[in-house]
Amino acid sequence: MTASVAIVTVSDRASRGEYEDKGGPGCEEWLRGVVTTPLSIARHIIPDGRDSVATCLRALVAEGADLILVTGGTGPAPRDETPEGVSDVIEKELAGFGEEMRRASLRDVPTAILSRQTAGIAGKSLIITLPGKPAAIATCLNAVFAAVPYCLDLIGAGYMETDPAKIVAFRPKAK
Repeated sequence: MTASVAIVTVSDRASRGEYEDKGGPGCEEWLRGVVTTPLSIARHIIPDGRDSVATCLRALVAEGADLILVTGGTGPAPRDETPEGVSDVIEKELAGFGEEMRRASLRDVPTAILSRQTAGIAGKSLIITLPGKPAAIATCLNAVFAAVPYCLDLIGAGYMETDPAKIVAFRPKAK
């Protein structure tokens, strides 16, 4: 079975075509380099803002996206409202994702404490917010992705397996 992944870039400038989206392609490249099971990936670019994020995520959850990666809009700037839009949609927050992503990012930049990454579940979709820069995206996904396939299993989403030479997906051993 093919897992359905949606990648959402949140950026006023990219949505207007004034800025090249690097976050969406960075997410896709990372996934295609690590995930070994078939993936269906759809990329979207939307403007910043709580309402635009929530509206897009609700549609993707309704369409049955198993994994939704949201890149951008997680900083402290006035238009950075991605976490607020996510909180309007999710039913359960998975705070450990944000904690671990910030911890991993702090090894690279002291400003990682300004990031507001988070994750949560809406229906059978796992939503993870990420920074907008490809290097930071890779740092964050490397930090948390070992838990993603099992989380997808637990919520009844699509099956996903990883290349163990890159990320060892954790699943409890059967007793």
